[in-house]
Amino acid sequence: MGRRHHYRRRTKETPELDMTTFLNLMVVLVPFLLITAVFSRITIVELSLPTSAGGPAQKPVPMRVEVVVRDQGLEIHNGRSVIATLPKVNDEYDLGGLSELILSLKRSYPDKDDASVLLEPQIEYDHLIQVMDVVRSTQVASEDGEESSRLALFTDISIGDAP
Repeated sequence: MGRRHHYRRRTKETPELDMTTFLNLMVVLVPFLLITAVFSRITIVELSLPTSAGGPAQKPVPMRVEVVVRDQGLEIHNGRSVIATLPKVNDEYDLGGLSELILSLKRSYPDKDDASVLLEPQIEYDHLIQVMDVVRSTQVASEDGEESSRLALFTDISIGDAP
């Protein structure tokens, strides 16, 4: 009879679920996440896409800066005709030459802030970004030649398909 008693299962009570450590973690984690979320910032490039709807006729703009990225090179238009053509050098776009031309256009039209970057369909995305960066701003050396700073050029950029 002693053996039967030995093998008998004892009924155990179900242990309580201890939520204290989890709540302590949440008390620390939630304020930390809220504080760091305020300081994180995502940089967004605002683009103006051309509309396809025809509206009322507007008077023509005297100067419209358009950079057309073609497979053979870059073309700079004034809205009516080609101002300059920059062929590829060693199978790469001449971004330095583009920067000089855009800077001279900005000096000629200091109040103008909008420009268009137009692409042929087979142009890679990376080339679009590089051209947009050159059109948006350039690095300018200071008068003493030691320091350089960024100069904003045409910050309101529209993108579209090349004609």
